[in-house]
Amino acid sequence: MSLETVILKMAEAARQAARQLRRLDSGTKNRALQRMAEGLMEKKDQILGENALDVASASNAGLSPAMVDRLILNDSRIKEMADAVVEVASLPDPVGRILGLLRRPNGLLVGRMRIPLGVIGFIYESRPNVTMDAAALCLKSGNAVILKGGSEAHRSNIVLGQICSEALKDTGISPDAIQVIPTTQREAVGLLVGLSDYLDVIIPRGGEELIRFVSNNAKVPVLKHYKGVCHIYVDEDADLSLALDVCFNAKVQRPGVCNAMETLLVHRGIASEFLPQMLRRFTEAGVEIRGCPRTLAIFPEAVEAVEADWPAEFLDLILAVKVVENMDEAMDHIERYGSNHTEAIITRDYNNSQRFLAEVDSSVVLVNASTRFNDGNQLGLGAEIGINTSKLHSFGPMGPEEMTATKFIVFGQGQLRT
Repeated sequence: MSLETVILKMAEAARQAARQLRRLDSGTKNRALQRMAEGLMEKKDQILGENALDVASASNAGLSPAMVDRLILNDSRIKEMADAVVEVASLPDPVGRILGLLRRPNGLLVGRMRIPLGVIGFIYESRPNVTMDAAALCLKSGNAVILKGGSEAHRSNIVLGQICSEALKDTGISPDAIQVIPTTQREAVGLLVGLSDYLDVIIPRGGEELIRFVSNNAKVPVLKHYKGVCHIYVDEDADLSLALDVCFNAKVQRPGVCNAMETLLVHRGIASEFLPQMLRRFTEAGVEIRGCPRTLAIFPEAVEAVEADWPAEFLDLILAVKVVENMDEAMDHIERYGSNHTEAIITRDYNNSQRFLAEVDSSVVLVNASTRFNDGNQLGLGAEIGINTSKLHSFGPMGPEEMTATKFIVFGQGQLRT
């Protein structure tokens, strides 16, 4: 059977499964989610075995340590995956919720009802925990999903897909509601994004090359989880002790993820006091500093930054640093080089914090907190299928509610239009 036929049959089956999902009650969905979480723990050794093969292949292929870290599963991360699935089960079910019923002058009662998007094509790279996040969120929100993970995590994703399939069967749900494309062939992505008769939306989550390919070739609406060029601006009125800890966490705690800080912007008024402490702490942690001329004057050990460093998503222990005149210059820099993902300000100035929140155009904007908090679980969504950096139809982390749309519902008593 050709790859095109395989993917077409998966899409047809997903379309049928989506019809069943529309009528499922919350209890059945939650039981399936609970069974998925149990399956993760029961098959932990199998997951770890397959993941070890993926990690070995990735290391042999020369992937960076940060990228390999994104791929690794261990006892703790599997437990976190299971806990996230259970948390999704505990969330309110958005499907069927009726919003804003209003009585029209003619007596019609008009409202909106939350409904699933339908069939989602999810294309992503590296992190196998994303497989379970996506599966859980799609099931909770009543969407069927076809998952195409990266080749580097293929073995891990296949076994996770099997766990989902078994959980669905155990609770009377069509296993076609959650499917993993069983190939590492790149052609599968091009075939999937062309299925406009079967898929309702494509969500790509990965590197810039993947996002651009999907956006340029899709015949299905795309919700883009674009690259995370995340900034922290340390204001002149910042608590420098707080800034040291927040900035360090944002860069070093897990550098290979999309919400890690990639550029540090520092007000010139505190740069000579703050940067020597901050950059020394970074370099001791193995971070390579790429600085503007003002940064180099304060911290000569830094490498001179080039233009390509400012819009870069390093996903590694590399940090671009720029000294700015004021907050306006910082926001201008973010506007020019940012990716609408995550930005933070460190300040004790209330007015500056409010300006930053209002004017910075990113999906999550923080005051005095690490960029690492742009995460569905951390923001109370249970998990996320991605961080939408386009504004249609939602902006930021996408949990169950963000994976629904609304339709109008109308209650009448025989009204006729005149």
